[in-house]
Amino acid sequence: MSSQTGSTIPGSPGFFSKEATVAKPGFSRWMVPPAALAVHLCIGQAYAFSVFNAPLTRVIGITESAPDDWSLTTLGWIFSLAIVFLGLSAAFAGKWLEKVGPRRTMFTAACCFGGGFLVAALGVHLHQIVLVYLGYGVIGGIGLGLGYVSPVSTLIRWFPDRRGMATGMAIMGFGGGAMIAAPASVALMNHFKSATSNGVTETFVVLGIIYFISMSIGALAIRVPRANWTPAGWTPPVSNGNKMITRNHVHIDQALKTPQFYLIWLVLFLNVTAGIGVLGQASVMIQESFKASITAAAAAGFVGLLSLFNMGGRFVWASASDWIGRKNTYFVFFALGAVLYLLVPQFAQSGNVALFVLSYCVILSMYGGGFATVPAYLADMFGTKYVGGIHGRLLTAWAAAGIAGPVLVNYIRAYEVAHGVVKADAYTTTLHIMAGLLVIGFICNLLVRRVNEKHHMSASALAAE
Repeated sequence: MSSQTGSTIPGSPGFFSKEATVAKPGFSRWMVPPAALAVHLCIGQAYAFSVFNAPLTRVIGITESAPDDWSLTTLGWIFSLAIVFLGLSAAFAGKWLEKVGPRRTMFTAACCFGGGFLVAALGVHLHQIVLVYLGYGVIGGIGLGLGYVSPVSTLIRWFPDRRGMATGMAIMGFGGGAMIAAPASVALMNHFKSATSNGVTETFVVLGIIYFISMSIGALAIRVPRANWTPAGWTPPVSNGNKMITRNHVHIDQALKTPQFYLIWLVLFLNVTAGIGVLGQASVMIQESFKASITAAAAAGFVGLLSLFNMGGRFVWASASDWIGRKNTYFVFFALGAVLYLLVPQFAQSGNVALFVLSYCVILSMYGGGFATVPAYLADMFGTKYVGGIHGRLLTAWAAAGIAGPVLVNYIRAYEVAHGVVKADAYTTTLHIMAGLLVIGFICNLLVRRVNEKHHMSASALAAE
């Protein structure tokens, strides 16, 4: 039976093929964002992994750390490995993703992410940190990368009229997944806690199964539009100077030969660098800036508020980019962000908590918005045919920023304090540097132009693909 008509049944040779996912006439494109969210809400758990850190230091001691228990520095590598392999898998699996389609890729992500938890659970049970590194860090990290990029190109093809909104909905899920995972993980550990176990092993097993099922449902529900499909009544817009939306396509390998790829790489890198360091030190930063008035509990509330803006910004800013254009959206990120970074130290010195908090909320909304807007930016520049793979390669900017941002915040602060600067003022130099980075980002974004037509795929090349 023809897979093009959707008549392929589970277990038949072509069920996971790209052709088997082609939607039948009458399929609603609004079924695709929930399928993407089913994956992104799961892999967003990565942002909540820190809830396991303290319990993992008491696997043997149960109530307190024993001499043979793991240290926090040893455990810190679990998350770091996961992010590294997220970036590597997203970058190197791009061609495979475009070849096999979203269903196979999303199901592979489900197997890796869910299976990674099970391997990590075995590592905790046997108290073998190498197995935990392998499970959550390597295997789970590959699942993170494949799960992150696999729905993107599909969403963009279903929503050529609302590219930003579509990718914003899915990537918002990655930002919000931790808000579900953190309390759920704590509740599970408390449920399984006993005199001989602190509940981590059992929690890993339950999460692995739940995430595998949820992500598999998303993989089975995903569909791709048939060739040359467009929304009813929609016609491709005429390209203009603000939006620069191409009707052509650039091959994934050819994209790396264009200056546009590297300029947008820098755009994402600089935007993420300016936000990710703050995100990691938000609690300490507000307590040191307002030592007399901000408690640890209030600082925790501040971190939660930033997470909400990080999540909401992914949808709001990406949706706004459909109206004002991707390039203009990043102009707002860089210009407004630079101004706010320059003003924040003044708000801290004047004791204005409200403006301090508001400024960081806006900054973090633009941090999240940068992640959600960039897939649509790439589709505008390089076309939709290989946007998933190109996006995967661009995510190396995230990995680089994940190192640069915290280094700037942590080491410059340490240097300032070591040289006699009071802690409340130790972030001023860092924030001014962040503002400078955003100015550089503004210039990089300004230099982005349409891709030269020599890089476009010919009609015969497209047909051969």
